[in-house]
Amino acid sequence: MGKEQSKVDASPSGEAFGEAEFKRLLAKVEEMKRVGGVDLSTAEDLSLAVMNLISLEEHFFFTGAKTGDVSYYDLSGEVREVRKVLLAKLIPKHEGETWCASKHLLSATMRLIEVGNKLRTEGNKVESEKMFKQSYRLYGIFWMLKTKLVEVHKLSRDVEAEKKWTVEELVTKLADCCDE
Repeated sequence: MGKEQSKVDASPSGEAFGEAEFKRLLAKVEEMKRVGGVDLSTAEDLSLAVMNLISLEEHFFFTGAKTGDVSYYDLSGEVREVRKVLLAKLIPKHEGETWCASKHLLSATMRLIEVGNKLRTEGNKVESEKMFKQSYRLYGIFWMLKTKLVEVHKLSRDVEAEKKWTVEELVTKLADCCDE
């Protein structure tokens, strides 16, 4: 694993996720799926919808500011109300500022995807891949927050641990939208 990848703590002792911890997490997710407690593919689709709604809020704001047409602010407000309802479906129980953190993680994820796509179109593949990796990392943090499989304070940058799961690897395994 590259030094830029980060690890996720799984225990109070600060150890990063190893094979055994990850298998326990997968078992927990499978049990949640079995009893109807989680549908990660639907939640993943919903998270992408929320990302786009946040972008729409921003676009309507900037269009209103640039054109002086305040009706765009009203459209932004309508989109915001839809986004709030859908985000509540993703984060029904939140503590502290996890609601806002989730919104900003999804927003930053979307923006970095857009920046990565623009850089790639300009032929800057190295920088675009960096943006995509950062975007996926933020998306992974969102999933850690949403599923509460790992506590927020346990996210770390332990790059020395061997055979440990990164946040990105956890999301890839847990939120497989093609597994129906």
